[in-house]
Amino acid sequence: MHFNYHFLRFLCPQLEKQLRGKSIVECFSQNKDELVIGCVDDSSQLYIRANLLPVVSALSFPEDFKRSKKNTISLFPQLPGNSIEEIQVFSNERAFWIGLDSGIKLVFKLHGTRSNILLYESGSKLPALLFRNELRDDKNTQFDTLHVDLDLGYERFETLEGNASKFIPTLGKIPRAWLKQRGYIEGSLEKKWNLINELFELLDTPHYSIVKEGVNFNLSLLPEEKAIFDTADPIQACNELFRYKVVVQAFEKEKNQWLKIFEEKKKRTKAYIAKTKEKLQEIKEGGAPSQVADIIMANLHLIPTGTKDVTLFNFYTQKEELIKLKPNQTPQKYAESLYRKSKNRKKEIEHLEENLEQKQIQLNQSLSWIEKINNISHFRELKDFVKTNRLVGQQKEKEEQVPFKRFEEEGFEILVGKSAKANDELLRHFVWKDDLWLHAKDVSGSHVILKYRSDINFPKTVIERAAELAAYYSKHKNESLAPVICTPAKFVRKVKGSAPGAVMVDKESVLMVSPKGPKNSI
Repeated sequence: MHFNYHFLRFLCPQLEKQLRGKSIVECFSQNKDELVIGCVDDSSQLYIRANLLPVVSALSFPEDFKRSKKNTISLFPQLPGNSIEEIQVFSNERAFWIGLDSGIKLVFKLHGTRSNILLYESGSKLPALLFRNELRDDKNTQFDTLHVDLDLGYERFETLEGNASKFIPTLGKIPRAWLKQRGYIEGSLEKKWNLINELFELLDTPHYSIVKEGVNFNLSLLPEEKAIFDTADPIQACNELFRYKVVVQAFEKEKNQWLKIFEEKKKRTKAYIAKTKEKLQEIKEGGAPSQVADIIMANLHLIPTGTKDVTLFNFYTQKEELIKLKPNQTPQKYAESLYRKSKNRKKEIEHLEENLEQKQIQLNQSLSWIEKINNISHFRELKDFVKTNRLVGQQKEKEEQVPFKRFEEEGFEILVGKSAKANDELLRHFVWKDDLWLHAKDVSGSHVILKYRSDINFPKTVIERAAELAAYYSKHKNESLAPVICTPAKFVRKVKGSAPGAVMVDKESVLMVSPKGPKNSI
């Protein structure tokens, strides 16, 4: 309610007492959507500080303000040298104006996210200057139209059938909630009228409270049991609310943002660890895939074409067992894949154990950072924490404007597309025919480009690393082993009218690799 008419009608007389006769010595901005006006006389000084950011709008009136030596700009050049004669609130409106001895009127139009400051020259009906020029409609705001006449008599109340929002649109969120809590909506017309008058009596009492709702701080003119600050001075209420909104609220929002980031990382890492442990246990406890392949090959004549499973004699366990097959593969092909899987079983176990170790390190780091952030109580501590751990730098890397992530392996550059559209852009603008193109087989994923170096063959280790990244940035990410297509870029072409990221590949080979992401990813 700090931008509410019911508060401004108390604030303006107090401001007039403090500022009448003071001369404006400077008017400047050093932060986006913030205007500072310095006012002095022979005995004291007072600043008007208007923060009109859409996310945080507030006024304050500090006795001292240190202007920055850089990144500052003087505004409203007509103001310095003028003396303040009056400060008046517009009737029934979220706005007030400061009248100067030259006839200039400075209007503070406090309309939430569209708040602005308008300068009217002497005798002019339309503003000569706006503080927030992007609010173009304000250029047509006539000074006299800001006054609103309201008939607050019972006859009009009755005609409106007790609709509080229409009867007195200046109420605001907190007073409307006060009425609702007391049964206003379902009450009789007489009850509604009594509640309205009771509310008016409270709004006429100069008492101001700051309350916290979620992460936001608000000013209330009503009695509040959970108030974190109370005062009868409207200027003091503004200053304290400004501190909570601009300093405390901003700190808590940034702190909660970082906590959310690491809580999500913790959740994802725990899920990965649980799934990987389950898979590792299954591999270690299960029989070697080559044994199942041996049983299938020994009983090919007993397996009907296209069957999903079949009961066969297991000569390793000397028992009849149900063997699951893949209906889209012949038994021979499925057995071949099992032999390959068995061959890579040791490598797969080592890979899973390595992943578990890395993920546990990441989990411990997230837990440690969550604990440290929870213990931070000041903005400076939080900024130092973010800077020390280079969190902002990591965030900026993620927001890099090129359509790919860039990696290096043994002196070779590897580019990984960021999205389907980015894949197309990568192919169109950043790929040459001798580059190597890789993509996870049969699933959606990033295009990976291994850049060619003149007269140097691609080392096998570098190709495998590029394939690991292709598997990691695909739907195969959580598999132990994944097939990846590999081919020179000259064999990859975009078909006109195809979906973003979709291509035709004329010649390919397939690598089986373990998905591995950036080694420094968190």
